[in-house]
Amino acid sequence: MVAYSRGQSAAHSARGVGPGGAGVGALGRPVANGFSRPPRRLNAPRPALVEAHANGIPFRINRSGVAVVREEWRIVDRWWTEEPIIRRYFDVVLETGENAVVYRDDENGTWFTQRG
Repeated sequence: MVAYSRGQSAAHSARGVGPGGAGVGALGRPVANGFSRPPRRLNAPRPALVEAHANGIPFRINRSGVAVVREEWRIVDRWWTEEPIIRRYFDVVLETGENAVVYRDDENGTWFTQRG
């Protein structure tokens, strides 16, 4: 004999649906109305405080000095749309020894950091 919680039927149990229509996600966490929260972006850019030379090369990132700029590259994408992506990336080593990747969004002039 299988015991079901109050308000739960065999059909609900087989589908992972609990009382009130709440389900269970892939990780066993409750899901309301069959929808889980949206997926989290991996390696999402975070705003950064960057000081740069007149030529645009950063010398301080989030209050840490830049020891070495290892690489620099530019991305121009979606140029055919109303919202093109124009970024200048820098792969740097900070004075603390930490590696960092920062970029400047040329459309609005803001700086961001991402894990390298």
